[in-house]
Amino acid sequence: MSQSPEIDADLTAMRLALEEARKALPSPNPPVGAVVVGKDGAVVATAHHQRAGSEHAEVLALAAAGEAARGGTLYVTLEPCNHEGRTPPCVDTIVRAGIARVVIGCLDPNPHVDGGGAKRLGEEGVTVQVGVAGADARTLITPWSKFITSGLPHVSLKLALSLDGRIATRSGASKWVTGPEARAKVQELRAHHDAVAVGIGTALADDPRLTVRDPALLAPDRHPPYRVVFDSRLRLPLHGRLVQTARECPTWVLTGTDAPEPAEQALVDAGCVVVRVPNSAEGRVDVPAALRILASQGVVSILVEGGAELAGSFLATRLADELHAFIAPILLGPRGRPGAVDWAGPDTPGEAPRILEPRWELCGRDAYVSGALSFPSKS
Repeated sequence: MSQSPEIDADLTAMRLALEEARKALPSPNPPVGAVVVGKDGAVVATAHHQRAGSEHAEVLALAAAGEAARGGTLYVTLEPCNHEGRTPPCVDTIVRAGIARVVIGCLDPNPHVDGGGAKRLGEEGVTVQVGVAGADARTLITPWSKFITSGLPHVSLKLALSLDGRIATRSGASKWVTGPEARAKVQELRAHHDAVAVGIGTALADDPRLTVRDPALLAPDRHPPYRVVFDSRLRLPLHGRLVQTARECPTWVLTGTDAPEPAEQALVDAGCVVVRVPNSAEGRVDVPAALRILASQGVVSILVEGGAELAGSFLATRLADELHAFIAPILLGPRGRPGAVDWAGPDTPGEAPRILEPRWELCGRDAYVSGALSFPSKS
């Protein structure tokens, strides 16, 4: 059965709003896009929320539309706000603009805000419709939804391994298991996260920079992702590239409560931010506590790039939300460094974490699989 012309028009306009929203990386605010359609059905303005503290998408779109918005329809991917924050309530601007109808992708999941934007618009005589392209709108704000409802960042786990599950050769060499196309994809992933994290083992073995090499990958006015090292004993070397560039790119070192104070002072003097976190039962940095601290600093999303112990900690605590795995068509042999993740693992295959709806693609010669992680209940 074919859809009505009005439903088709709503979907078309909302998809345009979603395209706008995907340009937005205003962390710690959610990405939002808006489209204004005039009374004649023509698109008169589009906009997205550019950065935290700036005008919201609907306000920008209405300003661009001017009088052409009066009597028209506003499409917005997320429910307009009805509270005073760093900017005035968007619903006030919508009402003043004379918008007759507002179509919303999804409602605001923020439990800390008594917003009621949709309700308020209805009380002002504006026709409101919620849920057009709702699944896509909710997917768009998945990281922010976790952040705002749980107080924890959204965690993406990145792995790079050979066909036989090795992450390095028998000598420990790991550069490069995957090809240049896969590494370029990782650059894109970094640019879309607020922070990039590694364990101290990876920092010592690879001496990484963890930067976004191409500034064009970053949205305008967006700072590069913070660099985070999980280092329970403060072994991060002062001569390494992370510390040497700490004044150019924010570098946080998360360490245990009993780490040596002289090492902390040396890292602070070099420009790092050192944060003491409770220790886990294994003597490592406690992952849930670390994530709560990062969220309190406005980190909505974090990309965990290794190593095996850190990846295992995120899986063991069930705090990894997405998996991004790059599989190279090479064999490193039984004496190669095993295990992209170091953890006890499930008792049965049925209890194994998995990607329920995997997205497969090729990155050069490497296979790339990604998607949301699911953790089945233990039997």
